[in-house]
Amino acid sequence: MSADGGAEQSPSQPVVITEGPFQGWTSWSNGADPYETAIGPFCFRLEADGRARCAFQPRREHLNGGGTIHGGALMSFADFSLFAIAHNALRGAHAVTLTCNSEFLSAGAVDNFVYADGEVLRETRSLIFVRGLVTQDSRPLLAFSGTLKKINPLPRG
Repeated sequence: MSADGGAEQSPSQPVVITEGPFQGWTSWSNGADPYETAIGPFCFRLEADGRARCAFQPRREHLNGGGTIHGGALMSFADFSLFAIAHNALRGAHAVTLTCNSEFLSAGAVDNFVYADGEVLRETRSLIFVRGLVTQDSRPLLAFSGTLKKINPLPRG
């Protein structure tokens, strides 16, 4: 099932969310990536300036024992955001995360949406270098950077 209840699609093809608070945003949480589907949905939209804005709505299961958003949830969201931010640079190519660096800046809560914004710093023939910032209520939660490696897709079977 896809994020909008439709048929499963290729993991590289985002689906448009058709209901809820992120209606009109796109997501790869379409069943093709079981982990991301289970912890998301994470979504993004392209802003007027061409940059991607990423978002998710934290739930109780995203919390740690201290009642704040678990660092693993934020790092997973940052990894998703690397690909959304690099969406235009990827131009439909498949890629994997080569590096993903995180710096925790503040604790997040379950009460409001979490966002990520960033930029592509450099692109080579096979690598894309990205950095970004995860925020909640304009408060920085996590600074991140990473490198994506373009790959040939694996045959599905």
